[in-house]
Amino acid sequence: MKDCVHTFEITLDWELLAAISQIDRFDASWSSIEKKEGQSLKQLKAIATVRSVGASTRIEGSRMSDEEVDTLLHHLDITKLDDRDAQEVVGYFEVLDLVGESYADIPATESSIKSLHNRLLKHSRKDDWHRGDYKQHSNAVEATLPDGTKQVIFQTTPPGFPTQEAVRSLITWYEQDQQTHPLVKCALFA
Repeated sequence: MKDCVHTFEITLDWELLAAISQIDRFDASWSSIEKKEGQSLKQLKAIATVRSVGASTRIEGSRMSDEEVDTLLHHLDITKLDDRDAQEVVGYFEVLDLVGESYADIPATESSIKSLHNRLLKHSRKDDWHRGDYKQHSNAVEATLPDGTKQVIFQTTPPGFPTQEAVRSLITWYEQDQQTHPLVKCALFA
């Protein structure tokens, strides 16, 4: 069964609903697991964080491997962030950590999104001109294929007013929608 959620078409099948149900059940038992397995969970969080930071910054063009990301984050010296890949990795890590620790205190607002973008790019000197603001140039998410050619994975919203309106529309939908499961809403918001 296909359904429209905000501006996305999503296939709601039994497999997806079963996965969401499993996550709901796991969430209900999370507190007891966290108490029993605290140290193991910290290690898993560290691994997941490195992988997330690495994958997300590679989407933006970073060439750092997960091993390089891990080394950078464990031997971090902010004064020596000379290359753009390292600057993006550190900014992404700091925002991911902030959101992980303070998500309940960060409202879904245009101001919060701009503030997180500002923090994301705070180490990147090349991005001073648009830090904390909407993009001013067109861009696309691309994959670099083994032969070196690039393939567009998806085209982003055009810069300027269309991006601003898309963000405002997304926030309005996120705040007003009472039917969509919170997990699906979060996935679509990201």
